Amino acid sequence: MGQCDPGLKHARSLQVTEAHTAEAVGSGDVPVLATPALLALAEGACVSALADELDPSQTTVGTWAEVEHTKASPVGATVCAHATLIGHHNRRLEFRIAVEQDGEQVALVKHRRMLVDRERFLQKLAPTVTGC
Repeated sequence: MGQCDPGLKHARSLQVTEAHTAEAVGSGDVPVLATPALLALAEGACVSALADELDPSQTTVGTWAEVEHTKASPVGATVCAHATLIGHHNRRLEFRIAVEQDGEQVALVKHRRMLVDRERFLQKLAPTVTGC
């Protein structure tokens, strides 16, 4: 594994489309950026931050997130997630992600990812049939 030193940063942006709205993803009934879509953007920024730091046999999986989504972003707006690695404790990686629109913060995300061996992780997945 690379260093994965705290302070590692990456930014990722997204132009909000109808597919990213609360209406479309089922998390609400208004045409604004859905919190689940915002979280996916934030997680993606974290994954990208680590891309050059990991051995090809390794990956990370998201295990926890705390999202404070404070301002709505309409269709057409561009939001940018600025991820910063703030902690690295063995396999646990902790991030802080500030999400901005037009220079104003619209969300703050705290996110945890676990470093895993890609092959071992995938082998543990067993086909299951479940219902709710």
